[in-house]
Amino acid sequence: GARPPMSLYELAILGQPTGEDRAKLAATIGAMIADFGLSVGKDVLIHDGKSVGGRDRRNAFAAVYFGSPGHPDRAEAEQLLAASLPVIPTVGHTEDFGDLIPKSLQFANGLRRRPEDANLTELSSAALECLGLLRPQRRVFVSYRRTESRAAALQLHDLLNSRGFDVFLDTHDIRPGDPFQDVLWHRLVDSDVIVMLDTPAYFASRWTRQEIGRARAKEIQVIRVIWPEHVPTRLTDMAETVYLDPEELLGQDGPIAEVIAESIILRVERLRSMSIAARYMSITGKLRADVEKIGASIEAIGAHRAIAVRLLNGRLVWAYPIVGIPSAETLNDVAIKARKADQGETPVLVYDHIGIRDTWIEHLAWLDEQISAVKAIRVSEAGWSLVGMDD
Repeated sequence: GARPPMSLYELAILGQPTGEDRAKLAATIGAMIADFGLSVGKDVLIHDGKSVGGRDRRNAFAAVYFGSPGHPDRAEAEQLLAASLPVIPTVGHTEDFGDLIPKSLQFANGLRRRPEDANLTELSSAALECLGLLRPQRRVFVSYRRTESRAAALQLHDLLNSRGFDVFLDTHDIRPGDPFQDVLWHRLVDSDVIVMLDTPAYFASRWTRQEIGRARAKEIQVIRVIWPEHVPTRLTDMAETVYLDPEELLGQDGPIAEVIAESIILRVERLRSMSIAARYMSITGKLRADVEKIGASIEAIGAHRAIAVRLLNGRLVWAYPIVGIPSAETLNDVAIKARKADQGETPVLVYDHIGIRDTWIEHLAWLDEQISAVKAIRVSEAGWSLVGMDD
């Protein structure tokens, strides 16, 4: 049966963070999960070394380990690893990973905290990825006019890449022979954030106009970087805007001054969680409306944001709203989560198909026929498909 609405996510902050680091990490995680309508203390519990032993084993869990001499909380961290739970080792900008992180934790990729990331945004994102609130794919789309901002676009491409983002530059990343438009929209709808290099002739191209319009239609967040001396036209209500001063642009088409480029990357990190949350809420809202239309009801929200739908025949179906483009990996992930949560029914993955390439839609249909452990349905047809499961 459905579990009572208690917390579904638990995090541990281990090792020896300063009081300030602990407070900042909790505050930034709190701000990010608020985008999903969740709050610290109620939906997400934060432990330290003393309380982590009392965690609820059924909940999604991740830990952050702040390295320090003497390795406090080492035994607690090792117990979590023995239970196959994710632990993220972290050290300060100039600190020695080998000295401060216990040997037993060193196999996990560590995170070096950057001085410019005062609010620990990168670490918060990493923790929420391990918890399953943010998807593991980190995709950014750079929208630009080659004639005006090529050097800046390549600079941001490399910088984002070095921070673990999968970056798409429209002309740079399409293979010869691929249908240009289809690939472009396919990559756009699987992106979390669009970086828009707003140069004087940006809106003169119908491609760039369409990219921004379609991103907004899909509720993908846009960060807009405005060239010096350029008075931006429409779309002044963008969530995030960076105005470049003349001395911050080192050539006519870039690159951008390093400190500004770094601040853009940090904003991308924060916007990414807002974007994923907005799209998740949008799919969930559409699903809820369709469920009500067919006379079914939503009974509970379970672990990993699964939604329990009670059909008219009394059958309980667990639906997993998915942001972006589902793949075999996503289907596998949903099947594992459903099995762990012991839901006892075939889980249903719900996604938004608009903008996905036809060849990929065919691939998903083929996967659906081959794989019985999970079923994929389009959110635009959710009610229609769920009624079909009423047998």
